[in-house]
Amino acid sequence: MPWFMVAYWRAGTSRGTAKLLAENNLPVVEVSSLTKFPEMLDGRVKTLHPMVHGGLLARRDFPEHMAALKEHDIDTIDMLVINLYPFNETVAKADCSFEDAVENIDIGGPAMLRAAAKNHQDVTVLISPEDYAPVLEEMKVNKNVVSYKTNLGLAKKVFAHTAQYDGAIANYLSALGDDLDHKKRSAYPETLHLAFEKVQEMRYGENP
Repeated sequence: MPWFMVAYWRAGTSRGTAKLLAENNLPVVEVSSLTKFPEMLDGRVKTLHPMVHGGLLARRDFPEHMAALKEHDIDTIDMLVINLYPFNETVAKADCSFEDAVENIDIGGPAMLRAAAKNHQDVTVLISPEDYAPVLEEMKVNKNVVSYKTNLGLAKKVFAHTAQYDGAIANYLSALGDDLDHKKRSAYPETLHLAFEKVQEMRYGENP
């Protein structure tokens, strides 16, 4: 997405993403440069920082919020684009270990997504690649502005996505026995979280 990255955004990224973008000649700023704090604990802590969450959560129409950002030299973040760790794909593998599953539980990603979605009146948040092109097109024709209607729709997607993500983690852990053996997961876990998408309206308001 060279037009998107180069023309309009200084991208704040983690180390791995920064390396990939830099290799494709896209200007980036690593999160550690933004926070003035290095990634630590094998990357478990990198975005859980006021420099990130302050920029996502500050209401632009609240003078006290903007004053706090200025006081602490925090930049606003107008757009957040995130793909979460692939938990479902990881636990679907036959040779998945409990350690593999736990290491693919994303912490910082959902925290940022929820922060951005909560502040959707000021922040555009993208969780699905299928939304990239429509948002870019809207920005092209609307002087780089994303409408409130679009931001609200994207925020709804985020909360649905993070709810399903957390539900999948809970389902997996609930199905494990005390030995934590991936291959011995119960078909009847203690709790079961399900999510459904509406396909169509029911003709008479009851199950067909």
